Amino acid sequence: MKKILDEALIYEILSVVEEIPQGCVASYGQIARLIGRDQNARLVGKVLSMAGFYGSYPCHRVVNHEGRLAPHFPEQRERLLQEGITFLENGCVNMKIHQWDC
Repeated sequence: MKKILDEALIYEILSVVEEIPQGCVASYGQIARLIGRDQNARLVGKVLSMAGFYGSYPCHRVVNHEGRLAPHFPEQRERLLQEGITFLENGCVNMKIHQWDC
């Protein structure tokens, strides 16, 4: 049986993350759909948590579908603010304005 997570899949996910333009965000599910794995949003999150082992990628531009930030990524908000991302009162990214239209 083939492993679910192999390096080809890791680089496929990271290559999509690399395409997210500055000033935009994508959701984990959006990235999963773009690679043809609609049900694997959590897998995308797992890969992003290990992204530092594979190079430098703009993982801070990936949030959940509601715009919530990653709980164990304290620099994420500041990096997004530096790119001009705006937040709602609840602390979530304003997805209506900033979601990547890919």
